[in-house]
Amino acid sequence: MGKKRLGRFWRRTLLHFAISLGILAFSLLLGIWGYWHYEHLPLRDAFLNAAMLLGGMGPVKTDLSEPGKVFAGFYALYSGLVVIAITALLLAPGIHHLMHRVHWDDESENS
Repeated sequence: MGKKRLGRFWRRTLLHFAISLGILAFSLLLGIWGYWHYEHLPLRDAFLNAAMLLGGMGPVKTDLSEPGKVFAGFYALYSGLVVIAITALLLAPGIHHLMHRVHWDDESENS
């Protein structure tokens, strides 16, 4: 029974990792598109700005147009939420497994 539970744990961990990668890829593509569209940056520079924001380092290019400032502001807020969501997704299987390991039935509650 323990091996079966561990197999489910690793499948769940792999699934959460794949979902996290998908969210990260979508978020990076959204940022690249925004910097390319609103700031007319080359794709390499747009990638750098989006990756730095998602990584928590802040934007590289700071002299932005008005639409670019609005996009960068919303993208920065979105990036913070993505970091929190991905962290939660990656930690969830381990915490779920830990909760099952430390759970016990209290005999006095059943009486």
